[in-house]
Amino acid sequence: MTTPSLKRYAWLSIFAALATILLKAVAWWVTDSVGLLSDALESFVNLAGAMMALAMLTIAEQPADENHAYGHGKAEYFSSGFEGLLILVAAIAIAVAAIERLLHPQPLEQLGVGLAVSVIASAINLFTARILLSTGRKHRSMTLEADAHHLMTDVWTSVGVIVGVMAVAATGWLWLDPVLAILVAANIVWTGWKLVHRSASALMDVALPPEDHTVLTAVLAGYQAQGIDYHALRTRESGARRFVELHLLVPGQWTVKRGHDLAEQLECDIRAALPRTTVITHLEPLEDPVSLRDIALDR
Repeated sequence: MTTPSLKRYAWLSIFAALATILLKAVAWWVTDSVGLLSDALESFVNLAGAMMALAMLTIAEQPADENHAYGHGKAEYFSSGFEGLLILVAAIAIAVAAIERLLHPQPLEQLGVGLAVSVIASAINLFTARILLSTGRKHRSMTLEADAHHLMTDVWTSVGVIVGVMAVAATGWLWLDPVLAILVAANIVWTGWKLVHRSASALMDVALPPEDHTVLTAVLAGYQAQGIDYHALRTRESGARRFVELHLLVPGQWTVKRGHDLAEQLECDIRAALPRTTVITHLEPLEDPVSLRDIALDR
């Protein structure tokens, strides 16, 4: 079955980022709120991340070739890592602007218009994030999931900024606006760090997540109940694909065909339990002590 292209969702994210940049820039211009300025700056990060996502999804969807026998799925991790770095840069810019405003406070103007525009922009981000998150989970796309989580962070950030600006309007305490912007910057740093860390872990061939590993071992446990054992189980992810390899221990008196048929059935069961998984098995005689000598990575 052909996997549908996910690039149209990256285009959706690009259009949403352009719309929110325009709306939040208007909100900042009419209010002169550094909190709303921080919102607008983060939307530029959203745009850069969405464009990177489009580029990396284009590469990831290319079929395997002679130089990339395992496909191009890991390209998705460059997208989320790049977005994480941009988030950290934006956080620094927001913090600098907020500290400047904290030292030299200025009154906010036309709050009603600015907040209304910001609410519309947040609604666009919320709608886009829900679509990206649902699609990313369905198709195991880290790029779309990372973009969605970032947009959701943007939504909650906008909610915090809006509440802060309303608090300034109600209390007259101008310092609330820059202080809230600094808190926004701290939140953005945390989001960026999580994206960079997750991308680096994936590029280091981290094992499948616990929930996938539980499903995998449940399948293998069914074969162990039949007297079949295994060892040297290794797993990793590459974009939307999973990779599983293991040594399958079967009775030594079995014929090659019987062992092969069992391995084929096991691989089929694993793929049924964990779709989009490449499974590699190696048959070994159960009774031979030599079978236990090749568990290490460099056997």
